[in-house]
Amino acid sequence: MKWIRAHYFGRRFFMILALVVLSFVAAFFYPALLFPAKMVFVSLVIATVADMAMLFLVSGIEARRVAPEKLSNGDENRIDIRVENWYAFPVSVEIIDELPFQFQKRDFTIPGSIPSGGTQEHSYTVRPVERGEYFFGALNVFASSPLRLAVRRFRFSGEIMVPVYPSIIQMRKYDLFAVSNRLVEAGIKKIRRIGASMEFDQIRRYITGDDYRKINWKATARKSELMVNQFRDERSQHVYSVIDMGRAMKMPFNAMTLLDYAINASLVISNVAIRREDRAGIITFSDKIEAILPASREYAQMFRILELLYKCRTGFLESNYEQLYAEISRKLNRRCLLLLYTNFETLSSLRRHLPLLAMTAKRHVLVVIFFLNTELDWFIETPAESIEEMYIKTIAEKFAFEKKQIVKELDRHGIHSILTSPELLTVNTINTYLELKSRGLI
Repeated sequence: MKWIRAHYFGRRFFMILALVVLSFVAAFFYPALLFPAKMVFVSLVIATVADMAMLFLVSGIEARRVAPEKLSNGDENRIDIRVENWYAFPVSVEIIDELPFQFQKRDFTIPGSIPSGGTQEHSYTVRPVERGEYFFGALNVFASSPLRLAVRRFRFSGEIMVPVYPSIIQMRKYDLFAVSNRLVEAGIKKIRRIGASMEFDQIRRYITGDDYRKINWKATARKSELMVNQFRDERSQHVYSVIDMGRAMKMPFNAMTLLDYAINASLVISNVAIRREDRAGIITFSDKIEAILPASREYAQMFRILELLYKCRTGFLESNYEQLYAEISRKLNRRCLLLLYTNFETLSSLRRHLPLLAMTAKRHVLVVIFFLNTELDWFIETPAESIEEMYIKTIAEKFAFEKKQIVKELDRHGIHSILTSPELLTVNTINTYLELKSRGLI
């Protein structure tokens, strides 16, 4: 039975068989065609049996899938497939990988051709849009000889579970740019240092190009040569990503929720903060406080952040800002940078929580990060051709205007803000963090 389940007839077999059937039908009217039709049919049977023997007497195909231990949410993740041909003849293959149901790919196939004794590597990418467990099924390879009359299916047990975590690829990308001093390529601005947000490090000799305002005249008099003060950024500042998990963050964008974009940005900014020797922490809340991870700059902190963010899920209830304010007041005893990821669609929704945000901003540096509704751009930019379209365009412009009013209202109460599209969230958050540090606000 196993042999039968692995056997299939190829497309060429059915084409020749259809020709034989037509020949037998024609022979009914022209008897001279009967003998050639029989010969073709016998030849087809013999060739098919020979083709099946070539494919089934030897197990000539080996294949395996190479997948990462974790998939990165919202990114293109590479999956590799390696197929080896041990037959004494070249084979044509069709690879069907049983992908997790979350991808909804029912017709995913990879065609190929492998010479005798050769190896072929294929790769494809998958883009998960939600965190969780993704189960890959078996790896199927359909092989056929040069005759292509019969097809043998090889089924390799590749059942694995791969968890989808927040954007690890994005975190590593910004980490690599930071290490190689190429953050500008990733969209990070060069921030000019302002004020006195630096700690004294040491006194050293003056080098051409040093800021003359940093010359230490007393040390210069003692050494009889120009000496300058060297500073370094203040360290061990507490940076908290405060993530709203309420219904406002359930809005979709490019198949992902706003919460997923906030989680990816939180992972990156936490890594950047720890790289700059600050302390990173996480607070998540919805109708109650979900989790508080105290700020730390230990090496293991990023693993704790990753595990915490992996489990975050949005709810359908209104977020409780009163409890958030109470927990922040009770547990954060020193001045911190709070990056609040949330979403306000209207000015009235902001004003309900504005008093609590203003009180929080008196003790901490608060940055409210919310999102542009990019879906409205099409309605705003498209000329209205009817009264109904004019009404829709007016409403869209009203919502877009209210977003700008929210920025002004936050600024009036001394609260920093970032109004951004979801795809630019990470870059804009890092730029704001670096700017606040350069201005000495944290």
